[in-house]
Amino acid sequence: MQLSSTLAWLVDAASASPGADRFLAELGTRLIADGVPLAGGALTLAVPHPIIARRTWLWRAGNGEVIEAVGFAPAGFGSVGSSPGDAGRSWLTGLAGGIVHEDSVGAGEGGPVLGWIAPRRFTEAEANRLREAARFAAAPLAVLSARATLSAALEAYLGRRSAARVLAGPLRREVGETIRAVLLYGDLRSFTALSEAEPPAAVIAALGGWFDCIGGAVHAFGGEVLKFIGDGVLAIFPVGDKPREACDAALRAVASAKAGMAHLDTSRREQGLPPLSFGVALHLGEILWGNVGAADRLDFTAIGPAVNLVSRLEGLCRPLGCTVLISGAVAAETSVTLIPLGTHALRGIASPCAVYTVSDG
Repeated sequence: MQLSSTLAWLVDAASASPGADRFLAELGTRLIADGVPLAGGALTLAVPHPIIARRTWLWRAGNGEVIEAVGFAPAGFGSVGSSPGDAGRSWLTGLAGGIVHEDSVGAGEGGPVLGWIAPRRFTEAEANRLREAARFAAAPLAVLSARATLSAALEAYLGRRSAARVLAGPLRREVGETIRAVLLYGDLRSFTALSEAEPPAAVIAALGGWFDCIGGAVHAFGGEVLKFIGDGVLAIFPVGDKPREACDAALRAVASAKAGMAHLDTSRREQGLPPLSFGVALHLGEILWGNVGAADRLDFTAIGPAVNLVSRLEGLCRPLGCTVLISGAVAAETSVTLIPLGTHALRGIASPCAVYTVSDG
């Protein structure tokens, strides 16, 4: 069977494409070389993501540029979003004067959608070539979708950096690396009492608001949430060549989280709900970042004395009457002016720790 160069590429090499964007650009370029007069193309894939429902890549034939559009998941149960091809179809319609040609790839509902447009109407022969390309694209797109699904799921549960390390490394216990990082540990106060006094839905909503504030602030300033532990959160800001940058970023994240929690408490008071008090601690040190657990059930996390210290330091927030506590290790590196609170013994930590707070901590 003699295949066109496009179909031969789809059979032999397309599965090795580094991503959906390059797959679309390469496929469009090859279709043009095989005589299909394309002005642009679009590829839409469903995504298993907490916020994003689908991703659409848009390719312009004139300059080879690929841009991306995202479709967000419906806000609640029973919500109906736009159909998967809407983003690509709308963009293609504005790109050229022809009529959009779309094909669903594969037999399953909600699978990939390929769309194309030309400066004029496609002839029947050209439309048949596009349909044939969509059929042959099913296998490589299944590979790309599986790869994207795995990556998105790992990022949702582990964080971007940790997900990349899991994908790159062997799935064996005690595989990891020692890194230096600013650690952030925070938790809600009186959460047990809240859990006993409020219905589960209200407790989950309170946790979601708290985690949105602290997790969003961490990610906005270059950190990564490693763990949600009950009502607690453990995050890291990896240190590169300049520890000061990581320390300052962590302090900015804490300030942002405090502002977010203040806004959340205003909203809760308007609903007749109590405010959410919390404590946050920062420490700078070395951690072992990698796989721990049983032989056949692993967790990718951070362990080490620095993790123990930051969690114990957060435990001083209530006794010292502070929302934010910072270790001497962070204070020695940051450019932010801090308020010293003296040296304090931490439970289970051999050496006393110099403790600081922020001006409104």
